[in-house]
Amino acid sequence: MKIESLGHVVLKVSNLEKSKDFYHKLLGLPISAESKEWRMIFFTLGSHHDFAIIEIGSEAEKNFQGVGVDHFAFRIRGDKDDLYDAKKELEAAGVEIDPINHHVSFSLYFSDPDGNRLEVYVDAAEDWRTNPSLITQEATELSFASDA
Repeated sequence: MKIESLGHVVLKVSNLEKSKDFYHKLLGLPISAESKEWRMIFFTLGSHHDFAIIEIGSEAEKNFQGVGVDHFAFRIRGDKDDLYDAKKELEAAGVEIDPINHHVSFSLYFSDPDGNRLEVYVDAAEDWRTNPSLITQEATELSFASDA
């Protein structure tokens, strides 16, 4: 077997409409389809669906300490200035941000309405291709000149 690419991710959420507002209205993910029967929304980033959410109800157990996904990331178009614009947009919506410099990328970490951890990022450099140790270099807090 030779995997070609990541096909899609389906995330379980407690409230479909609240999560739809977060992922579609705030993050801007385009909707490709909705299923009232399945209580699912499918989002596209170029394929029929790259990401989807499925409602499992507000009574579902939330356990972020166990085995499972730590976070997932969306790369945004642009550079550090575009990431700063995303930071301001998220903060204006009341989202708490943790900006991190991974040296190979600049990232903003935050949580969705169910507490699932997300990252939006821009690539910082391609140096990791010749120096892979940069990928595991200790991350530092990311600062923006505009915040000074």
